[in-house]
Amino acid sequence: MWFDITKLITSLGIILLSCELFTNGIEWLGWKLKFGDGVVGSIFSAVGTCLPETMIPIIAILFTTGSENNVDIGIGAIIGAPFMLSTLAFFLTGVSVLVFWKRRKSAIALRVNKKILSRDIGFFIIIYSIGVAASFISFQPVKYIIALFLFGCYFYYIMLTVRHDVLNYYELEDLYLSKLFKLKPDMIFIVIQIVMALNGIIIGAEIFVGSIERTAEIFGISALALSLVITPVATELPEKFNSIIWISKRKDTLAMGNITGAMVFQSCIPVSIGILATHWQLDMKAIVSALMAILSSLVVLLWIKRKGSLTPVPLMFGGVFYAVFIGYLVSTGFK
Repeated sequence: MWFDITKLITSLGIILLSCELFTNGIEWLGWKLKFGDGVVGSIFSAVGTCLPETMIPIIAILFTTGSENNVDIGIGAIIGAPFMLSTLAFFLTGVSVLVFWKRRKSAIALRVNKKILSRDIGFFIIIYSIGVAASFISFQPVKYIIALFLFGCYFYYIMLTVRHDVLNYYELEDLYLSKLFKLKPDMIFIVIQIVMALNGIIIGAEIFVGSIERTAEIFGISALALSLVITPVATELPEKFNSIIWISKRKDTLAMGNITGAMVFQSCIPVSIGILATHWQLDMKAIVSALMAILSSLVVLLWIKRKGSLTPVPLMFGGVFYAVFIGYLVSTGFK
């Protein structure tokens, strides 16, 4: 038992370390290509830190034995990621604003591009709702059409983000690879670091899938319930950590864009993969978590629309919706 738990923890460490390397490399890539914090935050950083939770369902569904537990792990990771981002990540970002308010010129008000933020959240609510609704459709060709539609929506989102991107300059940590060897951060080292990080993410995800299935069996817990909670909490740590750091440095657009951009990605690409590669029939646990994600996002969107600004208050509601879902899981005995 302890060996399986140790492997689980080790695999998470590999995933998170690799993701940190990837994010650092992606930020340098954005700087080299002269993109602003809209593209870097909502696309480059968001997609980069989405890789762990995206690779886990791909590995679980496509490259393992294909057992029912593996499919459940994959679906749990797909549905759990948007839930964690729109509840726990929002909540921790709101808490971070309150913690660092003294060093912020805007105090507890978040200085974000409200138009872009509203677009991201609105995009997520609509697209994610469509993806979840697909689970109630029994005619498979319609599901395939929805999956292709979601893929197309994400590319449309990228076009919108790039089109409205504003070039600016943001602080960068040293490129880890060039710092290690005391070399200039040339493009070749950026690419090498990104490739190394991708390999680490894939290896860590493969170990994680096997470990979480055995851990669920040991404790008699549903693989779907375990993957809905543990997988996204661990793999969404980069988004949470990055957003907290950016809040402390008064980079609110990067902080929120990192989360909302990841939400859009998760509602399009992994959901499409789930629809194409599985039966995509969500049980009540998955549906409740999706509902909490949509409601939490809706609170933030309505606050921005009505107040014309963003404060920690609507973000803190994410913690309420997260607690409601955990309470629901406890009531079912995680079965």
